[in-house]
Amino acid sequence: MISGAEIMVKCLEAEGVKVVFGYPGATICPFYDKIYDSTSIKHILVRQEQNAAHMASGYARCSASGIPGVCVATSGPGATNLITGIATAYTDSIPLVAITGQVRSDLLGRDVFQEADITGACEPFVKHSYIVKKTEDLPRVFKEAFHIASTGRKGPVLIDIPMDIQENEIEEFVYPDSVNIIGYKPNTKGHAIQVKRAVEAIKKSRRPLIVSGGGVLLSGVKPKFQAFADMTGIPVISTMMGIGVMPSEHELYLGMLGTHGKTVANRALHDADLVIVCGARLGDRAVAAPHQMSENTTVIHIDIDPAEIGKNVKTEIPIVGDMKNVMNMLIESIGDYKVPNQWQETVKTWKKDFLRVPPVFEGYVEPRTLVAHLSAMLRSKAILVADVGQNQIWCANNFRIREGRFLTTGGMGTMGYSIPAAVGAKLARPNRDVVVVCGDGSFQMSMNELATIAGNELAIKIIIMRNHRLGMVRELQDKNYNCRHSATILKGDPDFLKIAEAYGIDHAEANSNAEAEEIIKGIVDSDKPFILVCNVYPDTPSI
Repeated sequence: MISGAEIMVKCLEAEGVKVVFGYPGATICPFYDKIYDSTSIKHILVRQEQNAAHMASGYARCSASGIPGVCVATSGPGATNLITGIATAYTDSIPLVAITGQVRSDLLGRDVFQEADITGACEPFVKHSYIVKKTEDLPRVFKEAFHIASTGRKGPVLIDIPMDIQENEIEEFVYPDSVNIIGYKPNTKGHAIQVKRAVEAIKKSRRPLIVSGGGVLLSGVKPKFQAFADMTGIPVISTMMGIGVMPSEHELYLGMLGTHGKTVANRALHDADLVIVCGARLGDRAVAAPHQMSENTTVIHIDIDPAEIGKNVKTEIPIVGDMKNVMNMLIESIGDYKVPNQWQETVKTWKKDFLRVPPVFEGYVEPRTLVAHLSAMLRSKAILVADVGQNQIWCANNFRIREGRFLTTGGMGTMGYSIPAAVGAKLARPNRDVVVVCGDGSFQMSMNELATIAGNELAIKIIIMRNHRLGMVRELQDKNYNCRHSATILKGDPDFLKIAEAYGIDHAEANSNAEAEEIIKGIVDSDKPFILVCNVYPDTPSI
């Protein structure tokens, strides 16, 4: 005989899961009792359930296996605390499997202690959700959940399991070899006729441009994408989630577009006569108004999710399919096409003309310059995790990706994402440099996870840009609300250096770029975590 809880662990093992992030509670205790005996799965105890989802997100984004990240919580508040992390993963198309305990089946609907309808609450933020009614269904449910999370447009799947389903025993465990879900057949190939139309349009264009989104990275097609850009000479801009598809110093890469993006990227988007959108939804932060693109621009939109194509930008040539398959088809069909020299030279001129050097304020760290220099101090495959706010924009526009990754939350913009996501990234890639850049506001959203970092001896370096402001909102108040700084001045903050000391983490403070860079050079190769507090001029703008 085998219990449902044992089956849950065996399902995770069968899927190749190596790390699970979670927080125990009464209704998930049967599972925790059995995972205690697993020799192949490492459990990471978080300090708050939302961060378990963020850690699973960071792990999934950096893992070479392609296996969804896994987070676990108990019923009631444990489960509801997961929602923001699940929603964050959903909007950024990150594959997660979230497992929640639930009250006993015979008590459902009676408002007993820690009962919450988590499947109903999460419905807008998951690809699919299950509430398991029979222990015999667990192997099928787990197999389907991992398949759904990691195929098509990737995203989170929720499995809610009542306590009695975990405790019940059945005679044997058999894990399915395959999945056949009626109605779930993602289109991954890409339509050959549409690809042919796209190639013909590209060859006719005089000023083509590629816009890359997070879908390129999620599909694992970065080398092929770079090869296509190199062979055609088409300039590339990216959304925030697409940062890293090209090395930042590549001559064809113009930077991030949008309201907080690079001037050269937005200018290229406006003047292009053809735009190839690859795995991006182009929401309001990327294309805030129709006039950002010419009315005569031809748009080719490639995405695995047909619902995203043309949702925000009028599209002439839609191509539904996995980016890997479509990119292969484009490379095979494009022939010896090269972008016109005049367009290449125009873009090169813009890159020089629009280059700006940020001003330095005496006694403060200049964050944009520090972030620009940071990448040179790290190894080429370093992972930078930016939080939300001004620090996110400083990183997005100035960190120079080589072979590494830039992680942040684009769609939901969840403050407090960076520290837990960095934990997941470091566990997925223990031999890479993992650096967090956050503001003093976002740091306080998840600084309790310093315990997770210290307890697991993770060599994560955290740079806090302290300006005593909720800087991004303060900018909005300056621009739209006559500089009335309502609830954006941070008062009563703790001493971050003493916080670091309390967790046993080495730390330092910097009041200039020279100080900060000297400290960073000394800690890069350390196998211990570190917190660097950088004092930033309070009115430093995001761009």
